[in-house]
Amino acid sequence: MRQASSTLTVATHGKGLTDISRDVRDWAGAQGIAHGLLTLFCRHTSASLIVQENASPAAHRDIAAYFERIAPEDGPYEHDDEGPDDMPAHLRAALTQTQLSIPLVDGQPALGRWQGIFLFEHRRAPQSRQILLHVIGE
Repeated sequence: MRQASSTLTVATHGKGLTDISRDVRDWAGAQGIAHGLLTLFCRHTSASLIVQENASPAAHRDIAAYFERIAPEDGPYEHDDEGPDDMPAHLRAALTQTQLSIPLVDGQPALGRWQGIFLFEHRRAPQSRQILLHVIGE
């Protein structure tokens, strides 16, 4: 049994989905582990990780619009230390995931044809996000 870990830094452009699939695939493939479990962990409370549609920009727009409706910036929040997008960003992260576990098969994440791995940025301003990558297997 072998394992490896690293940190992936992702620059976002503000709210929305940033596809990190290629970076994750490249890193996983370079580890020399054919079969195992890949774990990704987002080290932030106002961004998250999702596995989602990787082909249609309309799907991404619909996801973003849905989260705008359920956690709007003009909600009655007490917490606004970093501005009006602060608390909605925390709520959106709480409703999605900060950690993903994906099987590794033949050295690659075992994603379906239309699946991609995305960092979901919940803040308006561009950010630099850290994703911890870990793989264990043989």
